[in-house]
Amino acid sequence: MSRFMQPAIPILRSFDEDATRAFYLGFLGFEVAFEHRFDADAPLYMEVRRDACVIHLSEHYGDAMPGAALRIAVRDVHGLCRELNDKSFKYARPAVQRQDWGEDEMIIRDPSGNRLVFSTPVMMP
Repeated sequence: MSRFMQPAIPILRSFDEDATRAFYLGFLGFEVAFEHRFDADAPLYMEVRRDACVIHLSEHYGDAMPGAALRIAVRDVHGLCRELNDKSFKYARPAVQRQDWGEDEMIIRDPSGNRLVFSTPVMMP
């Protein structure tokens, strides 16, 4: 591993703490690594992680633009899709699509409109 560069950690904008927690923690299965507020009435900034995937979520104006897109490589996007659909989450019923460029992808939008693209490379004939 390089001693200089580490994997980038995206910052995604969030607006509704309860909906964000339900989506990232309850539905996607992430865990909170840390939370920070400058005071009780300040916006929330938190880090969530699942396996090696780390995402920062911020309610702070200017930290990120809503509607960002994020690609997340997974070993088995079909298995992840089954896992998520088994939860019967009210706001998402993901599906996997095969792309011409050799990946199976599952696209899910979070409550703030950010697009999460989970992908697994496939062997093309």
